[in-house]
Amino acid sequence: MELKLKPAKEYTYDAVSLGEVMLRLDPGEGRIRTARSFRAWEGGGEYNVIRGLRRCFGMKTAVITAFADNEVGLLMEDLILQGGVDTSLIKWMETDGIGRSCRNGINFTERGFGIRGALGCSDRANTAISKAAPKDFDFEYIFGELGVAWLHTGGIYAALSEQSCETALEAIKTAKKYGTIVSYDLNYRPSMWNAFGGQEKAQKVNKEIAKYVDVMIGNEEDFTACLGFSIEGNDENLKKLNIEGYKKMMNEAVKTYPNFKAAATTLREVKTATKNDWSALCWADGEIYKAKDYKDLEIMDRVGGGDSFASGLIYGLMATGNAELAVNYGAAHGALAMTTPGDTTMANKKEVEAIMDGAGARVQR
Repeated sequence: MELKLKPAKEYTYDAVSLGEVMLRLDPGEGRIRTARSFRAWEGGGEYNVIRGLRRCFGMKTAVITAFADNEVGLLMEDLILQGGVDTSLIKWMETDGIGRSCRNGINFTERGFGIRGALGCSDRANTAISKAAPKDFDFEYIFGELGVAWLHTGGIYAALSEQSCETALEAIKTAKKYGTIVSYDLNYRPSMWNAFGGQEKAQKVNKEIAKYVDVMIGNEEDFTACLGFSIEGNDENLKKLNIEGYKKMMNEAVKTYPNFKAAATTLREVKTATKNDWSALCWADGEIYKAKDYKDLEIMDRVGGGDSFASGLIYGLMATGNAELAVNYGAAHGALAMTTPGDTTMANKKEVEAIMDGAGARVQR
C-alpha cells in the first residue's frame, strides 16, 4: 500500500486525535439506576484510539480537545496524563460555574452481562468541545510547525454540533496540507445527528470529509448512512458480513474517493453481552485481508473495543505498511481491550503480538 509517512525528523507527534473526551462513570458489575458508587475513567471515540497508540504501542501522541476550566476538567486532564498522552494541545474554556456557557461531558456506562446488553447514558450537551470552533485551535501551528505524522478523528465528534463539523473539516484540510496521514471512523450515531439535520446532514458532512481521508473505518451501516454505499446481498440483520460484497463496495467507493488508501471494519456476531465472535477486515489496493477469527470471545467490557481495533490497525499500518498484519494487530488489540474494564486499553504490544501468534490463556509465571 502507498501510505507515505512524513520523515521522523519532520514531526513532533506520531499521532494526534481530535474529539471529545468524557468522564465515564462506571457502576462496575451493577446497574446505573441502582448504583451507590461509580468508578471514574476517561473515554471518547477518538481519544481512545490515540491513548491506545501511546499506552499499548509506545507512540508519542497528543489529544486535541477542549475542557471547561474547572475541577472536573482538571480531573479529566489528570486521567489523560496517567495514560501518557500529551495534554498541551487542550483548549481550556472559561465557564460560568453551572455549565450554561460550557461544561464537561459525562458518560454513564454499564457493562452488560449475559442476556443483558451494555448500556450507555450520555450527558454531553453544551460541552466545551462541542462549542469549540476552528479559531479555537491553531492547526497551522500543530500540523505546520510542530508536525504530526497521523491525525485520527471521527463521526462521533463531527456529530456534536455545527461547530464540530467545521472544526473537524478544518483540522483535516490543514493536516493534509502538511502531508499528515488522516484516518476517520464514521461511527454513525442517528441519535446524535437527529439534533441538527439527521442523516441528510450526516451525509453532507461526511461526504465532504471523505475527500481528504486516507484510511476510512466503518461497517456497512456506517458506509450506507454516511456515504451512501451499500453491500448487495448482505445478510439483512448484519449478522454476517458478505466479504466479497464488502470488497465490491470498497472498489466502488474508491471511484468516488480515489484518496482512500485503506478501509477497515470489525466483524462482530453478538451471542450474549459477554460472548461474541470477533474478527476484522481491511481493504487495501483492491484486495481484502481478513484477521484471525476469535470465536466465543469472552468479554468483560465491550465499550472501546472498536477504538482499540482502530489503534492496532493504525499502528500496524504505520509500523509495517502491511494491511494483513495491520488488521491482525487491530483485531488482537480490540479483543484484549474488551477483557478489561473501561473504554481504554490495558494491553501492551507484547501481549497483542502473542495473541496474534496464537497464545492461549494459561497462567504466566
